[in-house]
Amino acid sequence: MNRIAIYEDNPKLRELLELLINSAEEFLVVGKHHNCEDILRHIQSESPDMLIMDIDMPVIDGITGVKLVKEKYPNMKVIMHTVFEDDDRLFACLSYGADGYILKKDSPSMLFGAIKQLFEGGAPMSPGIAKRILQTFRKPAPTQNSYHLTEREKEVLEYLTKGYSYKMIAHECSISIETVRRHLKNIYFKLQVQCGTEAVAKAIREKIVNE
Repeated sequence: MNRIAIYEDNPKLRELLELLINSAEEFLVVGKHHNCEDILRHIQSESPDMLIMDIDMPVIDGITGVKLVKEKYPNMKVIMHTVFEDDDRLFACLSYGADGYILKKDSPSMLFGAIKQLFEGGAPMSPGIAKRILQTFRKPAPTQNSYHLTEREKEVLEYLTKGYSYKMIAHECSISIETVRRHLKNIYFKLQVQCGTEAVAKAIREKIVNE
């Protein structure tokens, strides 16, 4: 069972998130907190596999929280769940290692899907957030594919940077989910990364995909 801790200063939303997450047999909420003041102690005592984190919280906010977590627990999965869409907060979270970025205005099913996707190795983002990232970093494609990705691998990687789930990528490419997993395994090997989040960051940073 995947263990999840929630960091959200709105008590009603905390309860709703707990109900949503605990509705799935494979997930269990092991902690609920209103800020990140004692986040490292929480992780040590609760042993979560993933954190769902608001940004605007008192005392220690989510941006500082994700920085603290990733410095101590670099493999901890963190999804930012926030109302903020501005570039400053978005890129601060991503630069500190956030694995996903979902807006509170999105449907509960999108957050639920993002949690599942991240546990599967994906890099979930709200569609508008993924588009903003790509627009910010978009430049002409490099003249040479130094990582020797196949056209199909580049296509799969492009969909991953847009925040598509494995199922969505399979549908768009007319291939099976297992084939998507195989392509991603090859992509990770060629890019010398360990997971989808690292692949997305590298693809954006080095302009490996066009859009």
